[in-house]
Amino acid sequence: MHGRDRGRGTLDLTPTAAPEPSALRNVALVAHVDHGKTTMVDAMLRSTGVFGAHQEVVDRVMDSNDQERERGITILAKAAAVTWEGVKINLVDTPGHADFGGEVERALALVDGVLLLVDAAEGPLPQTRYVLSKALARRLPCVVVVNKVDRHDARPDEVLAEVEELFLDLAQDADDIDFPVLSAVAREARAVEGIAMPGADADLGPLFRAIVDTVPAPGGDPTGPLQAIVTNLDASEYLGRLAVGRVVRGTLRRGEAVVLLDEEVAEGAPAVSRRPAALMGFDGIGRHDVDERAAGDLFVIAGFPEVEIGDTFAAPDVPEPLPRLSVDEPVLRMTFGVNTSPLAGQAGQFLTSRQLRERLAREVLGNVSIRVADTDSPDVLEVAGRGELQLAVLIETMRREGYELQVSRPEVIVKEINGKRHEPLERGVVDVPDEHVGTVTQAIAPRKGTMTDLRPGDAGRTIVTFEGPARGLVGFRGQLLTATRGTALLHTHHAGWMPWAGDLPHRQGGAMIADRQGDTTTHALDNLQLRGELFVGAGTSVYEGMVIGEGARGGDMVVNAVREKQKTNIRTHSHDDAAKLAPPRVHSLETAIEWIADDELVEVTPDAIRIRKRLLAEPDRRRAHKSTAR
Repeated sequence: MHGRDRGRGTLDLTPTAAPEPSALRNVALVAHVDHGKTTMVDAMLRSTGVFGAHQEVVDRVMDSNDQERERGITILAKAAAVTWEGVKINLVDTPGHADFGGEVERALALVDGVLLLVDAAEGPLPQTRYVLSKALARRLPCVVVVNKVDRHDARPDEVLAEVEELFLDLAQDADDIDFPVLSAVAREARAVEGIAMPGADADLGPLFRAIVDTVPAPGGDPTGPLQAIVTNLDASEYLGRLAVGRVVRGTLRRGEAVVLLDEEVAEGAPAVSRRPAALMGFDGIGRHDVDERAAGDLFVIAGFPEVEIGDTFAAPDVPEPLPRLSVDEPVLRMTFGVNTSPLAGQAGQFLTSRQLRERLAREVLGNVSIRVADTDSPDVLEVAGRGELQLAVLIETMRREGYELQVSRPEVIVKEINGKRHEPLERGVVDVPDEHVGTVTQAIAPRKGTMTDLRPGDAGRTIVTFEGPARGLVGFRGQLLTATRGTALLHTHHAGWMPWAGDLPHRQGGAMIADRQGDTTTHALDNLQLRGELFVGAGTSVYEGMVIGEGARGGDMVVNAVREKQKTNIRTHSHDDAAKLAPPRVHSLETAIEWIADDELVEVTPDAIRIRKRLLAEPDRRRAHKSTAR
């Protein structure tokens, strides 16, 4: 299965001119979260001289987005290019998290093969299966790299056996199970054929040779009528909207007019035809102006503000559209609304429904796995996505851009199958210390989850595999980390649909709700902390209807958090002791979204995350409760 002989490659650091199709390779790096894709791209860029010997470059240079660097994950698929022995290799780095599967699917439309990285200790995990299934569905050849073979707990031979089982399970043809295998230490830019430890003097030559030998040169007739597919969008302060994609047939030239074919054209609307304002190609991690891009190569084009993902650039005399990109449907949705709290407008720049609607419209243009729909209220929009993390990243991006909004708890999207109500099914894998296995199984059961596999891992850890309804996993990650003292690793992905599982448990305690506006006082909070856990400290601005804590018992309680200590003539030591407040539980965006109930919202501003009731006034809440009870 992996017995191909490979000659050892020598690195050629000399850049080359625009390549012929035979001297071009397009490859995507795919893997589970944290298995080393972005680090491998760094190593390939360094090895081919993209960075100078004395040039200081941050680690994970492709993760340029602030949240990508903070969270340690890749969110957006990005492209770079290297040249090795006269062959130009376009590298597309893809996200490893299931919530950003739309980015993976768009990236696979750009390439002719994939580089599948698997951690030498963890082995193939849920997202490994997901990305590999997408690659094999497109009949893309694979190069398998067992990465991090220098880990003390590495088990490369067992991991290779697991990878082979995965290929046998997913393969659609006999050719799919014929793939080269390499071992690598991406951090040190070392690789070797087969399962072995790369030598101290090893380089990435074997990896580049495997890519060139395994991934075919792009097809397409460079002399035929132009067809180019748009797979991504970007923006420039000077050039406006940029379309990123791949030339499928013909040659895209800077000075020649092209026609833009979109969905409206298919419905009979006139097509847009004009000359590109700029044409660029990838070079290292940057872009440079080019005169033309031939079939098989990647391009960046400016001058078409109307362009959307999935559109086709074609020759005006032969306007043939390509099939539009399709991605998996969203499984979670939540509402985004204008911030209506008494503290609205104090920190943000963008406050109106028009600004919120325009921002979400821009997001849909660049993110094919997000859906936005109107609701009964003009100030509230429904946003659907692939998972909690994807939606949380969008909200966090918007608050950093200066938006104020209020969002609801995520709910699953249901559909009818054979006349019965079905909901999304999630498959999860938990890597947890042995002593916490019971904790995990006990946490899964109330959420209607079913354990499907339990196997020993390494270094006193166990791998627990389970399946359960997607709505049961909202908030599960936070609960799991708390229960296992931060030692558990959870990976989940969409696994189809299941019959509606019925009611699921939520939080234990009710909300502690402020009854008036003001600043919290130590005296008031000292009394309230005996009745539950606080979310705010002393001196925090609160308003009527804002949730300031979680009660020890079920059922909401309305409290006065701004009450000051009454002054009296009594002076005793016990009365004069300073109150000692326990540290409040400070909610992050993700934990706040997970915690809230259906009648609550999360208020998000550039400088604060607050939890509030949908109806701020207590009489309004009481009336709404009575009408619901009827």
